[in-house]
Amino acid sequence: MFALAWPIIVTELLQVAYNLADTVWLGRLSTDAVAAISLAFPLIFLLISVGGGFTVAGTILVAQYTGAKEEGSAGTVAGQTFSFIGVIAVVVGLVGFAATDLMLGVLPSSAATAGQVIPLAGDYMRVFFLGLPFLFGFFVFSSLMRGYGNTRAPMVVMFVSVAINVVVDPIFIFGFESNPLFGMLGLRGVETTLFAATGFEGYGVTGAAVATVLSRAVATVIGLYVIFGTSAGPDVELADFVPEREYIEQIVRLGVPSALEQSASALGFITLTAMVVTFSPEVVAAYGLGNRLTSLVFLPALGLGRATDTIVGQNLGAQKPDRAERAVWLAAKVGAGVMVVIGVVAYVFAEPIVGVFIGTGTESAAKTIELGAAYIRIRAFEFGFIGVLQTVLGAYRGAGNTKTALAFSLFALWFGRIPIVYYLSFVQGFGETGIWIGMAVGQILGAIAAAAWFTRGTWKRAVIDQSDAAAE
Repeated sequence: MFALAWPIIVTELLQVAYNLADTVWLGRLSTDAVAAISLAFPLIFLLISVGGGFTVAGTILVAQYTGAKEEGSAGTVAGQTFSFIGVIAVVVGLVGFAATDLMLGVLPSSAATAGQVIPLAGDYMRVFFLGLPFLFGFFVFSSLMRGYGNTRAPMVVMFVSVAINVVVDPIFIFGFESNPLFGMLGLRGVETTLFAATGFEGYGVTGAAVATVLSRAVATVIGLYVIFGTSAGPDVELADFVPEREYIEQIVRLGVPSALEQSASALGFITLTAMVVTFSPEVVAAYGLGNRLTSLVFLPALGLGRATDTIVGQNLGAQKPDRAERAVWLAAKVGAGVMVVIGVVAYVFAEPIVGVFIGTGTESAAKTIELGAAYIRIRAFEFGFIGVLQTVLGAYRGAGNTKTALAFSLFALWFGRIPIVYYLSFVQGFGETGIWIGMAVGQILGAIAAAAWFTRGTWKRAVIDQSDAAAE
């Protein structure tokens, strides 16, 4: 479990590094720039969740066929998943590009947010959607390799991609004029020479999207080479890309609940964002920054949860349900313990942590840091419960019970977070503090419910036809 989990944790850490790099550099640009990507990401996630759900199906099927010693079937699933999601990525990217203004127009923004933040968010989103196939390409590669049991290859590919992003991000944002990266490195002379030669002043918020798309493209190309040019993953051949009804039906059956789960989560966060944008730009920026930082500290739980996907899937494929259950409880205990420790650290050092990502010297920046620190401290109380929730949801998905995972994800968000945030912020008049409290309480309720249902043991069945697999 730990052999699978630690590369996943590192990979997800690098994944968050994409967003944090944007936040660090855009925070040096302006508070409005940070607020812009805070608005953009829930809307982007709404569309990418459609394809993201089907990558979960790829993980489940590859894991169970691998556990059943069916290498050929695992390779076929990998090829079918690549081709199926590739088509979805192109369609979703074009739809997102065309609908960017429409989606942003739905948000009931304050006057300041509408004038200062919304146009920047639109610029970011349009570039991001055009590069969506590259984003999906790496997601598919990573999920298939995880199902196969090789979590190190995606980690290495992600490291290369993030290294590229960290270097090009400030260049595309600031260009070669007053670029903080050159100032940090003491290379103002080099910067002056480059500006004289190119006159490049950067693209601002749009530059952050360009840098992300470029680095994702590199990751996708490398991932395709690993799948097709090496023996590190399932044995995939060109013939595996030809649609086969049996496998497409399995991918759709398992993927639709996961896609609905992610889409419902995205809609939930859009609903939360719609409530947040009625506050000042500083609250919007603090909310977005706080979410990025909490996504960073959740990585140990997320890594254990995704390792649980693979372990449960392979053990059920090998007809060892009791071993799968022991792994889940071990992961839940470890995840909860680690997250409690992280929660204590986050609570104590909330303000200096937030301060790293926001430039100082203005009243707006100081207010954003104050609000962001309060958000982190309140959400620190939910961290231990997140360790349990992510592990149990991973077990449901690994077993192919994606509908059960969907149900508890919806419960935590739509029956927990959203109504509590609305009630505390707008009915009881808690303001932004009601947002912070509601975000934490919703996840705590979801963790308790999911763990209680897990004890019933009704999840212990594989989704592949093991009698047929044994006969092949």
